[in-house]
Amino acid sequence: MDARFLGISELVEAPSVAVVVDVMRAFTVAAWAFAQGAEKIVLAESLDEALALKARHPDWVALKDGPPAPGFDAVNSPGLLRSLDLGGRTVVQKTTAGTVGALAVKEASLVLCAAFVVAEATARLLRTRDADGVTFVVTGEDGRADEDLACAQYIARRAAGEGTDPADFLRRAGESRAAFELTSGVRRGVHADDVELCLDLDRFPFAMVAALEDSLMVLRPCATPSPTP
Repeated sequence: MDARFLGISELVEAPSVAVVVDVMRAFTVAAWAFAQGAEKIVLAESLDEALALKARHPDWVALKDGPPAPGFDAVNSPGLLRSLDLGGRTVVQKTTAGTVGALAVKEASLVLCAAFVVAEATARLLRTRDADGVTFVVTGEDGRADEDLACAQYIARRAAGEGTDPADFLRRAGESRAAFELTSGVRRGVHADDVELCLDLDRFPFAMVAALEDSLMVLRPCATPSPTP
């Protein structure tokens, strides 16, 4: 498999297959939302769009980066989100990097959103689609976030069928700038378990596929075939 690793600003054309990676914390949070029963996640272009969608659909759950804010129901924290019952709900998500990256490749024929918690399921889906060329969008720090790059490289190796020890990839993520900021109080809207939850490899058995639905970029869980013994 031909894998490219690009930051958001390096995307000059829509790739055929894109895997958008945001480990800390957008797509870890998205996976937790599905685990808590959410039906779908609408990826908002801006905070204003998120609030407008919430105003039109009061039963939707709006979440954002940072501290709690008027109009939003939750923040972008897996540790905080895991206590919410989202059964059958639609979530509107706006984050600094992850949602931006997914919207940047919305014209791709296949868009997967990924983090360590869905790494193997994402790799399996890529294998079943026989994707020869995959663009991994490293969303954090303009493509330099080591937690996102480590996750992308790990998924790429697994998608290529390589037996890969995840320990070094997880170590890199755990020592990343984002992990430091989450544990040191630099960022707000954080739970003490967030980094640990972001490094919980293969916690969930589904991949996450984003596609345009009525002009909105919508993320949904996608079951993947179990590996053959």
